[in-house]
Amino acid sequence: MFNYEFMQNAFFVAICISLLCPCIGIFMVLRRSSMIGDTMSHASLAGITLGLLLNTNPIMGAFIFTAICGALIEFLRKYFSHHLDLILTIILSLSIGTAITLISSGKLKANANVFFFGSILTVNTADMISIFLLTVLSIITLYVLYNQLLYIAYDEEAARVAGVKVDIINYVFAILMAAAVSISIKIVGVLVLSAMIALPVASALQLERGFKQTLLYSMGFSLLSMVIGLTGSYYLNVAPGGFVSLTSVGILLVVLVAKQMQHKLRQHTPNLHH
Repeated sequence: MFNYEFMQNAFFVAICISLLCPCIGIFMVLRRSSMIGDTMSHASLAGITLGLLLNTNPIMGAFIFTAICGALIEFLRKYFSHHLDLILTIILSLSIGTAITLISSGKLKANANVFFFGSILTVNTADMISIFLLTVLSIITLYVLYNQLLYIAYDEEAARVAGVKVDIINYVFAILMAAAVSISIKIVGVLVLSAMIALPVASALQLERGFKQTLLYSMGFSLLSMVIGLTGSYYLNVAPGGFVSLTSVGILLVVLVAKQMQHKLRQHTPNLHH
């Protein structure tokens, strides 16, 4: 399997995805805004189509358009502060409308369908460079803003009172979300991309550890689902996006069942001593 260059490229991207997506996802889950990931993944499709139309790198096209949509979400919060679902509907309408219009125009210089489901065959050297740079810059930014992001995730109003520049950091976080989405498109695909942002975090939360441990476990679960998903998609000859998503769900179910069994075992343990 690893004799093929496209598989080496795919696993390199998988490692980047496994590092970055949980870093973004854990803050989104704590802020109860994980559905933003789904909206951003659909926004990325419009960026891809614009990139293909202009004959530029579709990953960078996705990053730029998704970053704009993320910033627009933060801007609209001022006008619909208690209606996040309405904001996401507006962004989805803009994104899907743009994507469908461009795809149906017949003017695209390449087929956009491959980005719906992901493909391990399409990752080239230019994509790897773009993905690596976005991953490194994003992780450095997350490291620098770690404390502020954590404060905002738990209590945004208290963070404002404490003097944290919440609005600016929210805009920066929107750009980080765009980076996470755009690096994942080629492998995972638009339709199931949000699974890689939320599901590893959901699995890690069941372990009930501290924040840093939960983040590390999220990365571990993310990497495990990517490795199993990519390997399985290669041997089964199916799109990696769907299989990675199913693997993520499977890991979550295993964690839930293991937790339930452990809970029952603890209940019965005292009775054994009697």
